[in-house]
Formats: sequence, structure tokens, C-alpha cells
Amino acid sequence: MRKSIFLCSICNISSGSCAEDCGFCTQSAKHHADIQKYKYKDIAQIVFEAKNATSYGALGFCLVTSGLGLDDKKLAFISEAARALRAELPNIHLIACNGIANVEQLKTLKEAGINAYNHNLESSRSFYDTVCSTHSWESRYQTCLNVKEAGLDLCSGGIFGLGESKEDRIAFIQSVKELSPQTMPLNFYIQNPALPLMATPLSEEEALAIIAEVKSHLPQTMLMVAGGRESTFKNRQCDIFEAGADAIVIGDYLTTKGQPPTQDLEMIRALGYDIAKSCH
Repeated sequence: MRKSIFLCSICNISSGSCAEDCGFCTQSAKHHADIQKYKYKDIAQIVFEAKNATSYGALGFCLVTSGLGLDDKKLAFISEAARALRAELPNIHLIACNGIANVEQLKTLKEAGINAYNHNLESSRSFYDTVCSTHSWESRYQTCLNVKEAGLDLCSGGIFGLGESKEDRIAFIQSVKELSPQTMPLNFYIQNPALPLMATPLSEEEALAIIAEVKSHLPQTMLMVAGGRESTFKNRQCDIFEAGADAIVIGDYLTTKGQPPTQDLEMIRALGYDIAKSCH
């Protein structure tokens, strides 16, 4: 049976002005990165972007907000957007990515039509303090446990190439394995002159080895190569699937451009893979 590649698209529905100090994130107000900032994206625009993504074969659509976590206003807006999307695209797999959340908030999202929640651990417990001081790694881990308690699918991964050691990577992968997420996003750090982190970029070989290492530890988890795919793998993007990737993000990322979805579709078909028609 030919391998099927799952496609997902992300939608930055609330951009920038975050009070946290994550050293890898251009949405932090502390870093003054040159990005587009807005409180909330118009719901009609969100639906338009979802329809566009599905036209390229995307099954998953992720609603991302900047900031530490959910408050009542943000929860109400995401729920409204989810209901609008569900009404127009009843079969779409809706993912929310809105930071720290408790069980009741997550249940509210589920009732609104959200299928999964994405909350990344980002790195190992011991390394995390070197890239963020305004909230704890433990709060991220607890949110992931809350997702499972609320009955949503868990999507949890992180970023490689932040300057972490190989031991950090092993510890990080083990923590994700403990959570047993349905999907694990693998992001690769994209350098930006506004950001304080200036780690040496990963080589293509090292990044491919990371994918293979993760797959060996989480064989039943869908591995999704997300941010940094184009800049890290360059003309070797086609090798990520043989290394163990099952899914990719198509289109643009949160604050950086991605390559045209048509280019991704051409690559996948040229490799002899199918585009997944189901989330399972």
C-alpha cells in the first residue's frame, strides 16, 4: 500500500503583541520583530482560508492565537470561528492552538467543534529555562494532560535547532512519548535578526536524523514537519518522508511565508505518495 501524506494548514487568527519572552518566537512583543500584528482576524477571512487550504487537499486546519493562554474573550472568539468553519466545512479536522488551557476551557472548545488541541513542549524540561523565563515547561506539560482529560486529540511537539544538546533532544522526545500524542509537530528554528537566539543552523543530514530518531521512539504517532521545513531541508525536502515524516504543513506559517502548496503537491506525487483522504 502506498504511503499517504497528511496535509495541514495553520491560520494565525490573532497575531503578535504577546507578553511572553520565548526567545524563538517573533510574536513576542519583547523582541520587536517586524511582523503583522492584529487582535483578531475576521471570521469570514478565516473560513475563506480554510476553504482554500482544503482545495489543495488539507484535512487539518489549525486556529492559532498569540499570547500565554485562553481568556473568556479569546475562548468565545475561537468557539465562534470553529462553529462557522464547521457549518461550511463539516468534515474538516479542526485544531486549536491557544496556549495554556484548563480542562473546562478545552471542553468548551470541543463542544464548539474543535477536534484536537496543539500545545508544544518546545524542548526538554532542563533546556526550556534558557529560551523562556515568563512561564514554565511544567505548565505546558500540564496543558497537554488537560487536553487528554478533556477528550480532545493531542498534538504536541516542539522546535529543534535552538542550541539544545543531543541529550536535551533525547529527554524532550521521551517527554513527548510519555504524553502519547496523536500528532507530533517537528519545527526547525528559523533565525530572525530580532530574536535573541542565534544558534548554529542544523545541517540537512542532522535534521533528517532527528526525524528518524523521533519516529523510532514514536512509531504510532503522526509526525508532522512544520515550521522551518523549506529553510532547513532546502532541496532535500523530499527526503523527510523516507526519514519518517507522515505529514506536512502547507502554505504560510505564523509569521513566515511557506512555499506554494502546488509545489508541495507536485513533490508528493513525484515521490509516488498519495494525499491522505482521512485523518485516521
